[in-house]
Amino acid sequence: MDFISVKEYAASHGVAERTIRNYCAQGKITGAYLVGKTWNIPADAPFPSRKNAKERLSPLLKALREQKKSKTKGGIYHRTQIELTYNSNHIEGSRLTEEQTRYIFETNTIGITDGAVRVDDIIETTNHFRCIDFIIDHAREPLSESMIRQLHRLLKTGTSDASKTWFAVGEYKRLPNEVGGMETAAPQNVGAAIRYLLKEYRTKHSIELEDILDFHQRFEAIHPFQDGNGRVGRLIMFKECLNHGIVPFIITDELKMFYYRGLREWPYTPGYLTDTCLTAQDNYKAALDYLHPY
Repeated sequence: MDFISVKEYAASHGVAERTIRNYCAQGKITGAYLVGKTWNIPADAPFPSRKNAKERLSPLLKALREQKKSKTKGGIYHRTQIELTYNSNHIEGSRLTEEQTRYIFETNTIGITDGAVRVDDIIETTNHFRCIDFIIDHAREPLSESMIRQLHRLLKTGTSDASKTWFAVGEYKRLPNEVGGMETAAPQNVGAAIRYLLKEYRTKHSIELEDILDFHQRFEAIHPFQDGNGRVGRLIMFKECLNHGIVPFIITDELKMFYYRGLREWPYTPGYLTDTCLTAQDNYKAALDYLHPY
C-alpha cells in the first residue's frame, strides 16, 4: 500500500492541510497513522463525508452526558472536568494545583494545603465545573449572545468581582480594558461587535476547526467582559467542537505561550494557533482512545 503526506492528500482533494490533520486526529481517514508528528495516509483513502460529521462524534457527547448524569468516575467526563478546569483557570492565574482541582471535583471539599488558597480560586473552580456541565447540556444548540453571557454569569457568580459595583456579572464590560498590551473594543461597542461576529459565524455553510479558531481569536480581541474572557472563550471552543463533529481540545499550561503567540499572530500567520490546537487535539484524542468512550 502506498502512503502519502498530509500536504499531498490535501492538494489532491482541494482542501487545507489543517483540515486533513484534523480529520486524521478524529480517525475519519481510514488507515492514516501517526509517526512522530507526521501523518501517513493511504494514497487511496476515501475522503470523509462532511455531512456525517455530527453523527461521528455523537458517541462522545453521549458518553459525556451519560457519565455526567451517573457521576461516573475515571471516564472521559471526569477527566475533561478536571483537566479543562485546572488548565483554563491556571492560565488565568489560579494557584490551585491539578490535584487540588481534582480533590474539589471528586469530594466537593477543599484539600489540606501548606499555603494560603484564594477563595476566588476555589469559587471559580466549582463555577467552572458548572460551566462545563452547561456546554455539555447545550452542545447541540446554536451559539448565541445569551449563551455567551450565561457562561460568564456561571463563571463569575459569587466571586469577589461580583460584589464590585463596576463589575457586571453576565453582562458586557463597563470599563475599557486591554489584553497583551493591546486595546480591545470600547464598552459601548461590545454588543454590536459580538452580534456581528455571531452573524458572520452563523452564515458559514459548514464549521471547520479553523472557523472555531477564527471566532475565538476575534472574540478575545473584542474582550467583551471585564474579566473571564479567556475562560469563556475556551469553553465556547470546546462546545463548538462538540457541536460540529470536531475533536475538542484543552490548552494545557505547557501550550500556554504557544497559544498566546497564536492568538497574537492569527491575522498574519494563522498556522501558529492552528498547530498549537492540533497538538492539544492529539492529546485529547489520546485520552479518548485510552478511555474508550465509544
